[in-house]
Amino acid sequence: MLPSPSSRERNTEVGADPYGVTILSHARTDTGRRRKNNEDSLFIDAALRLFVIADGMGGHAAGEVASKLAVESIHQFIQWTNGGGTFPWPFGFDKNVSYQGNRLRTAILYANRRIIEASKTRKEYRGMATTVVAVLMDGDVANVVHAGDSRAYLIRESELTPLTSDHSWVEEQVEKGDLTASDAREHPWRTMVTRALGGKTDLTVDLRRKPMRGGDTLLLCTDGLTSMLQEPDIARLIGAANGNLEDATAALVAEANTRGGTDNITVMLLRFQEQP
Repeated sequence: MLPSPSSRERNTEVGADPYGVTILSHARTDTGRRRKNNEDSLFIDAALRLFVIADGMGGHAAGEVASKLAVESIHQFIQWTNGGGTFPWPFGFDKNVSYQGNRLRTAILYANRRIIEASKTRKEYRGMATTVVAVLMDGDVANVVHAGDSRAYLIRESELTPLTSDHSWVEEQVEKGDLTASDAREHPWRTMVTRALGGKTDLTVDLRRKPMRGGDTLLLCTDGLTSMLQEPDIARLIGAANGNLEDATAALVAEANTRGGTDNITVMLLRFQEQP
């Protein structure tokens, strides 16, 4: 299945670590059929085992600025703190969270602060913001941190399991029992997020640690995918690719565009393989 002319992709392989795990990855971002600009950003650093997707919001291309600044800032902080050592934790250190989890959480809070500061420098940047979902590996454990409605899923033995819960108004209503999941998908406020980088200085992010096994796949994506495809469709398309990550990302983007492509679409797949 051929990607659209507006697609960009990235393919990497993360070498084995002492845990004997190899990570194959492939990512694709596409403008979609309704938008003129792509305000999504993605980032992979194979050496640092860092994977990030951001979905920008704001007029006059400010969303693109916000998402790009987010992935750059997260990468910058992870680089600064690579290799251990003593350094200040600008937002505190959570003793209930692993060192790697603290690194990723702090990197996102640092990115939030930089976006807020940048939003004050130009009139057209006012109000810009971005969602984010990121993974930083700790041996064979994935630290997954997110803010907003970009998502992470685990695919294990053909079963798709959410690792994140949307920070959105409709999701809050579903959790309260005031909306059904099907009603939420059609609600006019379904794109209203309640947390994002660039919003509040006291941003709270969610962290989840998930041990990975050989044969597992992680999917990171923006809501340009999940607003067009339901979870069974996503699982089916990934399964039909028979482990070919490039084919799987192409199929997901193509199907989202076939069903309307109302937003930018970004998908990233990470495949975990045990070494013989």
